[in-house]
Amino acid sequence: MPNHPDSPPLRRVLTTAQLWGIAVGLVISGEYFGWNYGWSVAGTIGFGIATAIVTVFYIAFVFSYTELTAAIPDAGGPFAYAYRAFGPTGGFLAGFATLVDFLLAPPAIAAALGAYAHFLNPALSSLWVSVVSYVVFVGINMLGVRDSANFSLVVTILAVVELLVFMILVAPAFNVSNVVAHTEDFHWTGVFAALPFAIWFYLAIEGVAMVAEEVRDPRRTIPRAYLLSIGTLVLLAVGTMLLCAGAGDWRRLATIDYPLPETLSMVLGHNSVWTKLFASIGLFGLIASFHCNTLGYSRQIYVLARNGYLPAFLAQVNERFRTPHWALVTGGGIGLVALFSGSTNQIIVLSVLGAMAMYTISLLSLLALRKQEPNLERPFKTPFYPFLPLLALFLSLICLLAIIYFNPWLSGLFAGLGGLSLLLFRLVGRRAVPVKVNVLD
Repeated sequence: MPNHPDSPPLRRVLTTAQLWGIAVGLVISGEYFGWNYGWSVAGTIGFGIATAIVTVFYIAFVFSYTELTAAIPDAGGPFAYAYRAFGPTGGFLAGFATLVDFLLAPPAIAAALGAYAHFLNPALSSLWVSVVSYVVFVGINMLGVRDSANFSLVVTILAVVELLVFMILVAPAFNVSNVVAHTEDFHWTGVFAALPFAIWFYLAIEGVAMVAEEVRDPRRTIPRAYLLSIGTLVLLAVGTMLLCAGAGDWRRLATIDYPLPETLSMVLGHNSVWTKLFASIGLFGLIASFHCNTLGYSRQIYVLARNGYLPAFLAQVNERFRTPHWALVTGGGIGLVALFSGSTNQIIVLSVLGAMAMYTISLLSLLALRKQEPNLERPFKTPFYPFLPLLALFLSLICLLAIIYFNPWLSGLFAGLGGLSLLLFRLVGRRAVPVKVNVLD
């Protein structure tokens, strides 16, 4: 795929361990906050069912999506798959949905970073901690993908270890009666209303595709990293949710941005050394996801600009660090606007809407490319095809329709922005840049 005429290509340097670090790092903040808002609309039982549905979806999706990422290791990810399957309009729709997904995840994570910092020191402004976080992590991502990936790997390992320590500390207080308490008002409507917050447990794992052009030996590295990461995340998500629910009155956790430190304060006391320590190092999980999502949105902006769907300057790559610097800065600016204008749960819903639309288009692309290009080299093939991708497609549509039904205003905003962008795309037209999607040789 052509680059900006004055820009060098991206470097292929990432290993399986680094890619696992990026994949888990993209998602792991979902274990630290955000998911607990599902309790406020569905209770523990309803949210547990929603999480089970979403977990099945993500397992089916990752097995399906890995085929696309390994066969088409292009930084555009869903844009590249949909363009190859459905042409310019399909590529545009996938690119728009992916941008919403990855541009709006960082402001939600930044808000949680600020909330954790305020929990530690009430004198700190949560909003300005969030703003400083943007400046710092956009700067770190400027330094090059190898350094960014090594940073992600270290922080992600620390975040995983921290979650395991959290589970060990909370496990002695676990009581099943706490999990099922205050669930007399269970309704199936709550299950569907809780789906976006269950999706937050796994949201952004697909971002590995955004660095596919920077992966060493993609035919082996990408499948290994995806399968290792989804296994890690399922264990962490289920363990975190159950232990938080069983530690005490879960209603105290249902509407805050720092549920894990609050759980420890319920078990050990607010002034416990472990509670304070966890809140301090709990920032690692949020930092890992903030950093990796910043990496993801910058690559999507870069690819769309490289192919004429966004202004050309966004495709410029820094000569020294080989990073798309204008894409990083511009995406950061958009995230800051979202941070100042919306609450965390609304930002999460919008990000999830973008993700579900992108998942649907990607799964349709997989099915279409199996028919259109049966001879395309596929180092990893989806097991139990076509049952698994069809199951993932069915569940993605259920989730998407449920989110639209329970969030009409936000869904209207998403559709309106998408429609306006598509209209501008149709009227102005794509610049005359030949699109060539990268595939394995």
